[in-house]
Amino acid sequence: MTRRDTKIDVARVLADGKFHSGEELGAMFGVSRAAIASHIKTLSKLGLDIYSVSGKGYKLAKNLELLDAKTITPHLDDPKLVELHTIIDSTNEYLLQLIRSKESIPSGHTVVAECQTAGRGRRGRQWQSPFGSHIYLSQYRTMEDGLAAAAGLSLAIGLAVKNACEHFVAEEIELKWPNDVLCQGRKLAGVLIEAEGQSDGTCHLIIGIGINVDMPADIADKIDQPWVDLNQLTERPLNRNKFLVVLLRELESLYSEFQQNRLNCLVETWNKSNAFSQKAVDLISSNSIKTGKCLGIDSSGALLLEDMITGEVQKIYGGEVSLRQSET
Repeated sequence: MTRRDTKIDVARVLADGKFHSGEELGAMFGVSRAAIASHIKTLSKLGLDIYSVSGKGYKLAKNLELLDAKTITPHLDDPKLVELHTIIDSTNEYLLQLIRSKESIPSGHTVVAECQTAGRGRRGRQWQSPFGSHIYLSQYRTMEDGLAAAAGLSLAIGLAVKNACEHFVAEEIELKWPNDVLCQGRKLAGVLIEAEGQSDGTCHLIIGIGINVDMPADIADKIDQPWVDLNQLTERPLNRNKFLVVLLRELESLYSEFQQNRLNCLVETWNKSNAFSQKAVDLISSNSIKTGKCLGIDSSGALLLEDMITGEVQKIYGGEVSLRQSET
């Protein structure tokens, strides 16, 4: 029997955007008003903006649309491949642990969560993951030809995210090598791919994706870079269930293309969406900064950086580097 999580049940009741008293909620779930107050405090820490008004009770600052398997799975070719969680430490870490436990996982198995308590971005950064606000997703894939065959996969996944976003927004979505999706020069989404396996054998891949949908104000204050969310780009609040269906279809399509042709057929499309095309950029690593003109990518996924004095073009293959528009 699945254990009920009362705080999640409380969140589902509050999702209607109406006031609910502590007494009403306590009676509904068979707990005390003090217990309800404790659950409300926990939900607030997870990122929900909840008003508490004496004599009226608790109310969300805005309506909450929760992910719903019954809404999502009928539109998928294989509903069994999607696993929904409410609260999880990290969707990437969850799949990595399944791999390390030798559990059999079908390629394409996808884990989606309402909230991550330890979401990760590139270079060990925390990915802010408030409850019910964004898309947090990790997908399992395999490569039979080893790690080298996965080179450039994050670029193909970035295209899939861009395509999904453009189903819902009219603004131009751009790509920043090697892992970011931007709009108006601000970060909209990020990709984190982690690998387990041999360099020349079967490689297990975890494709992690975080997409900003509706950023809570208190969480926004914790982000140290320009950001944007999908609800700022649409006339009405985005339906996350519909968005997730479109995203899963785009991921399947782009991964299939990558498996068959790697980036050969995607290079031109990616370069057309290059946020820094023909611009001066700084390539920052732990011990150096290189400045050059960003020419885009080649079919291997390498960044083409042109020396602005000599005209020499250098290929950058990734690693612990950061790309920014140069101020020089």
